[in-house]
Amino acid sequence: MNQKILKDFLDSLEGHGIPACDCVVYKDHKPVFRHRAGFADAAKTKPLTEGNTYLLYSATKVITCTAVMQLVEKGSIHLDDPVYKYLPEYENLKVRKDTGIEPAKNIMTIRHLLSMQSGLNYNLAAPSITKLLEDTNRQASTRQIIKALAEEPLDFEPGTRYQYSLSHDVLGAVIEVVSGRKLGEYMEENIFGPLGMKNTVFQLTADRKANMVDQFQYNADTMTPVPVQNKNVYILSDKYESGGAGLISTVDDYILFLDAMCNEGVSADGYKLLSKETIDLMREDQLHEVSRKDFDMMGKVGYSYGLGVRTMVDKDKSGAKSPLGEFGWDGAAGAYALIDVENHLAIFYAMHVLGCGYAYAVVHPKIRDLTYEMLGI
Repeated sequence: MNQKILKDFLDSLEGHGIPACDCVVYKDHKPVFRHRAGFADAAKTKPLTEGNTYLLYSATKVITCTAVMQLVEKGSIHLDDPVYKYLPEYENLKVRKDTGIEPAKNIMTIRHLLSMQSGLNYNLAAPSITKLLEDTNRQASTRQIIKALAEEPLDFEPGTRYQYSLSHDVLGAVIEVVSGRKLGEYMEENIFGPLGMKNTVFQLTADRKANMVDQFQYNADTMTPVPVQNKNVYILSDKYESGGAGLISTVDDYILFLDAMCNEGVSADGYKLLSKETIDLMREDQLHEVSRKDFDMMGKVGYSYGLGVRTMVDKDKSGAKSPLGEFGWDGAAGAYALIDVENHLAIFYAMHVLGCGYAYAVVHPKIRDLTYEMLGI
């Protein structure tokens, strides 16, 4: 196995404005590759270690949707249930139309939330949310914020389009209602604890803050990183647990989750996270023709969208070395997760650079393909 091809690529990324990165590959429950490049701090005094923490941003979504599918398996949630069955304020929704704001004709379902076809958007400064945060001095809970969000008109009728949105944050509130637990508590009991993920949380404790890799903003014109605060704008209040973008984790932790997912839902220690059938359902294409055109605008060539994950649907068009049905997602600071159930293979890559289009267009596909080349798959 020639690991040099992937190591050399990771080492080259500093020259493209990515000052630090960490990549790990697991196959059949065993680590087969690990390489870190760069420093944890902007001053370049602290080399990366396995203990470094990262803001996962949207890599949170795969975990939230896994939690939802656990509750689907238990019969506590059904995919085509109306969202208002769990969150009553989502019954009488309104939609923006050319003629003005009108009552929604379609019922928003759990499947719509999972597949980003809900009609919601990603406006973090929506008037209802802004007012609630002011009224509560930024102490509003997850449930309160998601309730306020229901006051905002949808951008389109549920089920008719695809739009990346706060849908998975709404699912976080559904999980809380159904389980009777805070989102983080549910995840700790049913995902993190059983998998041995000791550093995956919503709360940024002092030690995790001290170990966090410095964050940067990407300057696309010069391909250089500019240091910024280690702040996550998607955490809307001190008590908000964002199912769409709120988790903090380490590379060593997150790969344990992916490893279970790529091995028919079972961890190396035998914990059954999900059934194989449920994982197959998650990676099943959920988009119709109109929604697929919306998704195509994201630039993930050869992929469509399943239940909370991208999923490979056209290998020829993608030019990818991974198989049909390979799935996963990424994050705003450049994290990348790949799950391949056919080869029992998982990849997790972390960096901490916001707005880095180069990561999505070049780095992620290259890591994917070099991994398969390295392993001879």
